[in-house]
Amino acid sequence: MKPRRQQLILDLISLDYHETVMAAAGHQAEQVLQETITKYDGKFICVVEGGIPTKDNGIYCKIGGKTVMSLLVEMAMDAAAVVAIGSCASWGGIPSSDPNPTGATSAHEVLTSKGVKTPVVNIPGCPPNPYNFLSTVLYYVTFKKLPELDDQARPKFAYGRIIHENCERRPHFDAGRFAVHFGDEGHRKGYCLFKIGCKGPETFNNCPTLLFNDIGSGAWPVGTGHPCFGCSEKGVGFTVPLHSPARPKYITPPSFFTDVFPGKEGVGAGTKALAAGVAGVAIGAAGAAMLSGLGKKDEDNKDKGE
Repeated sequence: MKPRRQQLILDLISLDYHETVMAAAGHQAEQVLQETITKYDGKFICVVEGGIPTKDNGIYCKIGGKTVMSLLVEMAMDAAAVVAIGSCASWGGIPSSDPNPTGATSAHEVLTSKGVKTPVVNIPGCPPNPYNFLSTVLYYVTFKKLPELDDQARPKFAYGRIIHENCERRPHFDAGRFAVHFGDEGHRKGYCLFKIGCKGPETFNNCPTLLFNDIGSGAWPVGTGHPCFGCSEKGVGFTVPLHSPARPKYITPPSFFTDVFPGKEGVGAGTKALAAGVAGVAIGAAGAAMLSGLGKKDEDNKDKGE
């Protein structure tokens, strides 16, 4: 049985300060912050949300008369760990997009530039799944250490697999069945969304398996018929145009196998899986060749002055 919100906040963790949900305001709220830092010195988790403005000494975002940049450094130095929740805090997100007038960047980059050694855990996503965050915090509370992280400081239990591996539409990809336009026959039949810009093949997250809001199989973008736009992947979400095809980084098999050729008598399960794998690899190779060719053509045109 999943714990209720009040159990999480009042019994399992202690949420002492949050500037938008706490009852106190103004000087009272800031006093609570300072008391919390002093009381739990080295034993609290600092959770950061949003990109951190750094231009002009960070004056573009302030709380209680202090810049968010200075507050982050101050709190992180006394924290046991820093959790950057959301893609903005993890990578810079939308605020850091060109031309980035405020110099917004990630919590990790700010702390690194200031020489703060406190470990940072990134929980990217727009929005991130709350269970990924809660699982990270409760793991620390239970085991007194952070969960295993990948090379981008993301917990492996949540970001260890590519979305494409667990996607409910993966069998259609393997069988070569794609939606080409929104609302076409393939789209209405639930075919793979790769050709209309799905970034699942280059995005690490557990969206297809954990879902959102506890409301069933439709509780994530692909489940509603919209391509994944890679919100949790650095250099993909908010960077690559939505309609652009994904750039598959890894050719991996699906984590489960289903009947990709239904109704075909005389085709064994092993043959179906093999055929699906060959189809997927062929499509992936063709897509890579197409992208490489376009890139080469662009370079050739540059050389010719076109």
